[in-house]
Amino acid sequence: MDKLIKAFPQQILESLDIASHSTFSNPKNPIHQIVICGMGGSGIGGKIASQWVVDEIKVPVILHSDYGIPNFVNPNSLVICSSYSGNTEETLSSLEEAHQKGAQIIGVCSGGKLMDFCNANGYDCVKLPGGNPPRAALAYSLIQLINIMVQHQLISPAHLDNIRNASTFLVNEQHNIEAEGKQIASFLFGKVGVVYAGPFYEGVAVRARQQFNENSKTLAICHVIPEMNHNELLGWEGGDDRFAVLFLNSSDLDKRNAARFAFTKSFISGKTSFVKEVFAKGSNRIERALYLIHLVDWASFYVAELKQIDAVDITVIEALKKELAAI
Repeated sequence: MDKLIKAFPQQILESLDIASHSTFSNPKNPIHQIVICGMGGSGIGGKIASQWVVDEIKVPVILHSDYGIPNFVNPNSLVICSSYSGNTEETLSSLEEAHQKGAQIIGVCSGGKLMDFCNANGYDCVKLPGGNPPRAALAYSLIQLINIMVQHQLISPAHLDNIRNASTFLVNEQHNIEAEGKQIASFLFGKVGVVYAGPFYEGVAVRARQQFNENSKTLAICHVIPEMNHNELLGWEGGDDRFAVLFLNSSDLDKRNAARFAFTKSFISGKTSFVKEVFAKGSNRIERALYLIHLVDWASFYVAELKQIDAVDITVIEALKKELAAI
C-alpha cells in the first residue's frame, strides 16, 4: 500500500494521458443532468468531482451509490458508471436500468462485465489499468469523470491543467506530506477518528473516513461544516476522549464558515483532549483537495503500521461478496 500511495502523483499523470487519448460520441440528446453511479473507492471520485465543478457546471451532478437508478433518469441523462473492477453488482444494476430508460451511458472501468456491456451496446467506455485495490486507483476514476465533463463542453479544460499542476505540487511536497501523515497517525492511533472539513472538501472528508476504514481497519466519523453545527455539535456536550478529532482546514472558507470553523474547534477542544488541525496547501481548490487526499492516505497507512496489520487486506468484504454470490 505504501508503494501505491507514493505513486499517486504519477497515477495522476497516467490518468491525464488516458484522458488525452479518450474520445466520446456526440450526445444524442441535450444533457439535462449527470448521474454518477459507483460504490466505495470507485464512487468517491464522483463526490469529489462534483464539488470541483459546482461553481461552473450548469446541469446538476447527482451521485448514486445503490442498486437501480433514480426514476428521473431519461434520454436527457448522462449516466456515468464507475467501477474499477467492472464487476460491482450495484453499479451493474444501475447500468442495466439506465440502459432500459434510454439514458446516454459512459463506462469507466478496468474491464469486467461493465466493459462487456458497453461494448455490446455501443456505449463509450474508458479503460483503466487494472490490478490495484479500487481505493488505490482514485486518480484514474476521478480524472476520467472530469475529462468526460470537459469533452462534453460542460466545464472548462482548465480543470485538467490544474490537476496536472497538482501532480508536480505533490511530488515537491511528498516528503513533508509523508512526515505529516506519520504525525496524524500517531495522533489517531488507538482512537476513533472524527474528521471535519469545510463544504467544498466534504468529499475529501468522506474519502478520509473510507481510508481509515479500509487501510487502518478502524471506525471513523466524518461531517462537514456548516451542517454539523446544526446537529452534531450538540453531540459533544458531554465530552468524550475516545475520539480524536482531525480538522481539515483551508484558506478558501467564506467569512461565516471560517467563523463557524474556529468556534467549532474551540468548543470541541473543551470536550476532548485530542484535537488536531491540518491546513490544506496549494494555490487552488483542486491542489488543496489532492494535497489533503494524499496526506490522509499516508496517515491511514501509518495507522495500519502502528497496529501491525495489512493495509491491503479486505477479507471480510470478500466474504460478503461470496455470500451474496450464493443468493
